Order: sequence, then structure tokens, then C-alpha cells
Amino acid sequence: MSLPIADAVTAIFAEGGEIFMTRRHPAMLAFPGYQAFPGGKVDKEDAAGAAFEHPLLATHDRRLMHALSRELREELAFDLPAAVDSGLVIGIELCARALTPTAFPRRFDTWFFVLRLTRRPAFVVDEREAIDWSWAAPAQWLAAWQRGEIIAAPPTKACLDALTLDMSKPVVRRMTPIDDPLGDPLKDPTSEADDALTVIQSINGLRQVFVRSNTLPPAEHTNCFVIGDEGAPRIAVDPSPRDAAELARLEETLLGLGVNQLLITHHHVDHNQFADTLARKFGWPMLTSATTRMRIAKRSPGFFDGLDLRLVAEGDEITRWLGEPVQVLEVPGHDDGQIALMPQGRAWCIVGDLIQGVGTVVISKPEGDMRRYFETMDRMIALAPRFIFPSHGVGMGTTFRLEETMRHRRMREAEILALQRAGQSMQDMLAAIYKDLDPRLIPLALRNIESHLDKLRADGMLIL
Repeated sequence: MSLPIADAVTAIFAEGGEIFMTRRHPAMLAFPGYQAFPGGKVDKEDAAGAAFEHPLLATHDRRLMHALSRELREELAFDLPAAVDSGLVIGIELCARALTPTAFPRRFDTWFFVLRLTRRPAFVVDEREAIDWSWAAPAQWLAAWQRGEIIAAPPTKACLDALTLDMSKPVVRRMTPIDDPLGDPLKDPTSEADDALTVIQSINGLRQVFVRSNTLPPAEHTNCFVIGDEGAPRIAVDPSPRDAAELARLEETLLGLGVNQLLITHHHVDHNQFADTLARKFGWPMLTSATTRMRIAKRSPGFFDGLDLRLVAEGDEITRWLGEPVQVLEVPGHDDGQIALMPQGRAWCIVGDLIQGVGTVVISKPEGDMRRYFETMDRMIALAPRFIFPSHGVGMGTTFRLEETMRHRRMREAEILALQRAGQSMQDMLAAIYKDLDPRLIPLALRNIESHLDKLRADGMLIL
């Protein structure tokens, strides 16, 4: 599906061998919790913005300069035209341009400008947009990414690479998240072919492959994660292409990434379709939980025939990431056999369908249990991994989205309890709670209502 592309601008402030970066607020819709440069989307009002007379501004597209000025004023209380006129800003250089790939629900054509300063301004950062910020040398930011301490969009990482090599004239060669050189970094980017698979590495050593799958709307992809140090098992998590053509593309990608094992987080088909075909063709062992084995075998007899099947459980080490053991967590609730993966230092957690970056998690019987889901989510929040990676959507900084999900679930539970005590049926609850719902999602919403009622009944809260 073709999605609209919005223009965006980004400012890389440079002074004294260091650059300024912020950590985006985890409540932001785009790249929550990511290390980033200030900037934002070009609005309609920017097209009619005033022309700039100073040559530093006038030599660039007026619309982009107006957007950059507006964004910096809003985010940092920084007046770009005044800073140029006063000599605080002595250079504005377009260094790169990046196009968000087709797999992302929100797409941007982003222009990266280096702003060279004679001294450091007293920025007043909008704390609704960023939760911390600082200056450091590009090599220091890059080292933090290499240690897995920060999460960054691939174009941001590409800029750090270029600035580390030559801060005086950075040359950014690879700005798309796809592993092919873009060529001239400043020419108009071309849209990817519809059959391209997107591979990104927003955390060092954790690759995310966006695979078109037979999943629930509005999602269209299931993430296939590839993890494992050199010399350790290289594991593809949840390969689930929707058809034979997507399977062929995924085969090529996984072989290129050196995969030699597969892991299935749970039994839902959008997490394991064609996984048996991959394992059988290449002789790759398949890891999963005992419950998932049981449920898949019941749904698809013969799925595991001839495979090297290895059952894993809580605490098992499956591979290593940056030298740390990656261990299994049992996370029932959405699915009673679901497992998550997390390195020992809790830098990140692949949480499967505990949360979604696109759409809403469904808790459906018999494998789903709302009570266990609440317990698992509370446990995950307490573990506090630095970054969360769901099966649908991009990675997220902190457990903020988990906490917001639980706040919403508890609010929903209170609504359902009040409606049940008022004598309302499930259909009445559906109409009261889910207004303007996509008709395709009505059966799923009813399942969530039923699961909330089951939990309330088990908690002794319902009027029978």
C-alpha cells in the first residue's frame, strides 16, 4: 500500500568538535525514546513562509529553512534567523537526505543540515519533546550506540558515522535503512521497489526485518528479528512471510545475515507461517516453547516433521548479544506459550505481541488470559528493559508504552465492570466503548471484552 510521504528537516548543531542531540520523549508517536537531532515535519504554513535575505538561509529552499526555523524555535526556543544575523551561526550545510522505507506506517523525506556555531546557545528544550539532551563528540555518540546504550534511526546512525570520520565535511553515503548504497546522498531519493524487504539496525547487533505477513489489520508486517554474535547461534525470530514470493525474499535476506537457527515466540500463524519450510530447506534447528509446539501441532499436523526441534523455557540461554547471554522469558497472557527474549543486562526485550506499535493486542480464548496478561505486563514493567521491540512496529525507548497500555487496560476494565453492573450485554458494551470501530475489528473487540469479563469473574468482581 502506498503511503503519503511528508517532508521533514533536521538540525545537527556543531561546535568545538561536539554535536547536540536529544532523547525523544517516549510518548512521541514517531521514534519514541530515540537519540535524535532536533527537527520535525514541514507544515503547509512553511510553504508560504517569509523569504530570508541572509545568504546562509537564502541559498537553501525557503520552505525547508522556514520549517527548520519554526521547529528550532518550538523545540529549543532558538531563533535561527537572529542567530545567523548575529554571527552565532556561521554555516548551514545540507549533508544528507533520507527516505523512510515503505514498511513504516509514517514516511518522511528528511533533510539533514549541519549548523556550525561560534558558541553554544542556551537552549530551552521543550520537555514534551525530549527527556534529556547533551553535547558530545560524534565518536562518543557512536560508541554509545555500539555499546547498545542508545537507540537511533538508521539515518541518524549514518550521520554519526560520517561526522566521526570528518566533522568538517561529513559525507553520508548510506541513508536508507536498506543495505544498499543510495549513491549521491543529496539527490532526490527514489521509492523502494514494492518487493524490497526492509532491514534496519536501530540497536547495535539487533537487526529488524519487516516481513509482509498475514497479520491482523491495521498491521501489515511482522518483525523478523535477527540476533547473535559472531561465533554464537545467529537466530531469526518469528519468520512468517505471507506467501511464496515473500518467502523467497526472506530466504535471501536471512542467508545474507548468516542465520543458522529459527525461534518461534508463539503459535499464532502471523509469527510462524513458512517457518517450517525455511527450517526444513536449510536444516536450521527450530526453538520454541512446549506449549507453542503443542498448539502449532494441533493446528497444523506435520509442521514439525523432520525438524531439529529444541524446546526452550524460562531462563534458557539461546545466544549472545555483544557478549551478553540472551535469555528466554515466559510471557503468557496474549498466548499461553509465548516467550520473550532479553539480554542479561536488560538493554532490550523482544516482547512479541505483549504490545504492538501498530494496532491493539487481542486477548482471545483459549490461549489468551487477561489475568495472566496483566501479571506478565506488570512483571515486564518491573524488569524495566531500556528498549522494547514489539512484533509489529518499531522499537521503543523505556517501558512507557507498556505502562500506558496497562493504564488503558485498567481504565477499560473499570468501564466494562460498570457496564456489567448496570446490566449491559457485551453488544451494549461494544457500542458504548468502541465508537467508530473498523467493522473488521468488531469480532476482536468482542473477544477483548469477553476476556476482561473473565478476569473480573475470576477476581470475584462481577454481579452474577
